[in-house]
Amino acid sequence: MTTPGHEAADDVLLTASADGQSQLLTPGTLEFLAGLHRRFEPLRQRRLAERLERQRGFDAGRLPDFREDTRAIRDGDWKVAPLPDALRNRRVEITGPVDPKMVINALNSGANCFMADFEDSTSPTWANLVLGQRVLRKAVAGTLDWMAPDGARHYTLRPFEEQAVLLVRPRGWHLEEKHVLVDDQPMSASLFDLGVFAFHNAAALAAKDRGPYFYLPKLECMEEAALWNDVFDHVEQALGLPAGQMKATVLIETLPAAFEMDEILHALRGRIVGLNCGRWDYIFSYIKTLRAHPDRVLPERGQVTMDQSFLRAYSELLIQTCHRRGAHAMGGMAAQIPISGDAAANDAALAKVRADKLREVRAGHDGTWVAHPALIPLARTVFDERMPTLHQQHVTRDDVCVGQADLLRAPIGTVTRAGFDNNVEVCVRYLAAWLDGNGCVPIHWLMEDAATAEIARTQLWQWLHHERIAKAAGNPQAGPLHLDDGEPIDFALLERALIGLPGRLADRMKLPGASRINEAIGMLDRLCGAEVLEDFLTVPAYRRLD
Repeated sequence: MTTPGHEAADDVLLTASADGQSQLLTPGTLEFLAGLHRRFEPLRQRRLAERLERQRGFDAGRLPDFREDTRAIRDGDWKVAPLPDALRNRRVEITGPVDPKMVINALNSGANCFMADFEDSTSPTWANLVLGQRVLRKAVAGTLDWMAPDGARHYTLRPFEEQAVLLVRPRGWHLEEKHVLVDDQPMSASLFDLGVFAFHNAAALAAKDRGPYFYLPKLECMEEAALWNDVFDHVEQALGLPAGQMKATVLIETLPAAFEMDEILHALRGRIVGLNCGRWDYIFSYIKTLRAHPDRVLPERGQVTMDQSFLRAYSELLIQTCHRRGAHAMGGMAAQIPISGDAAANDAALAKVRADKLREVRAGHDGTWVAHPALIPLARTVFDERMPTLHQQHVTRDDVCVGQADLLRAPIGTVTRAGFDNNVEVCVRYLAAWLDGNGCVPIHWLMEDAATAEIARTQLWQWLHHERIAKAAGNPQAGPLHLDDGEPIDFALLERALIGLPGRLADRMKLPGASRINEAIGMLDRLCGAEVLEDFLTVPAYRRLD
């Protein structure tokens, strides 16, 4: 095992250690990672600087819009490369973190595809990341198994042909891997996650005609997609893979990206197989992008459903765009999990899932996401009944006409006391669990990950700072927002909610991250009080890991 701080390869330093690390991060692996860093880090930094500049424009009053300089791409008659056979039928996909039990259960679940997630559902402790890569390496080799701690059950993989198709989601361009330093600089988390996985598994997956396949998160523009395409080209050449062997699906989960779907497909046209409605992150991005626009305030998150016009427009535009270009249009996540001990509540939750999946298949989506294996049969039934073909790219949605105003129209709604308090609880409980190494947390029968926690956090900030933002935008008479019962949404309300939360959770001190509840409360208080909205909750929280 490499000693923390020990030079493991020329100018590559590992600043932490974990079980099995030396077999994973071999000198060859580290040399490969160093090559990725040196070639692409300057471009990554340029793209991140462009993000900041773009956000400064939005904060100054500009609104996202379709680009005039790329009109020829949108108007052009072109298609993406043909889809690989393994990804033609994606009607039900399951997602989750990269621990061994989850990976085995997901691959065995009966879903068509499994997205192994290094991003929103994995807390990026060094131990989690190393374990996750080791788990996926064994899964690809067919040797993964896991014994329950009490010895009561031994988990093994089904035969390869019965497994879900594996896709891997690396972390986004904005994140760093602080435990790997190349030339004294922390490495891009994106390049680390993808690089380690590809180095150890790409050849084996290519031999099985299974990729490797990836999901790409948090993109904001075509230039960021083009950077990924350059990375794939480099990796294929370095590892001796055929050009275009590595395939990608892009999550459209930022508001700026919704205006560049054609352009993102075009930038990756030799290897992209679809776009996905990453709706939870999309709602978070809507708030973050339009944080200085007081007329774009969202109601509590339970009211921000896919039948709201701005989300329906985004979903339908994605379907129309993908099908015009020969790509899959994937639907969004059902975050519900089975409710034990309450049949009526469980039936009501399943009815919501059924209605959501019915909306997606009727709209023209080619598949959907679920967070729990128990939802797979329901989602599959809905899609099987209404999508007898492998996909429905023949549904061109020529009726859809979406403009700038449609994608930006803020929904009407309210903020209830229960909704405010729920946002506080979700933020604190999720952050406490994340700091404790758990990135996927069931709360009130919903599977919360970083995306849903970010909605809750940014909504709190948006509501609390509304008066100040409105006055800065030229409305000197603006006052605070109010709950539906008339009480102002102010920092006194937040303080009462934070003070009361430990007492509310006292009977559940076996909750994930219970020992870090007070730390999480302090972090949320500071994040909500900051004059400038922190772009990502996980960036300051990452400084507290390991």
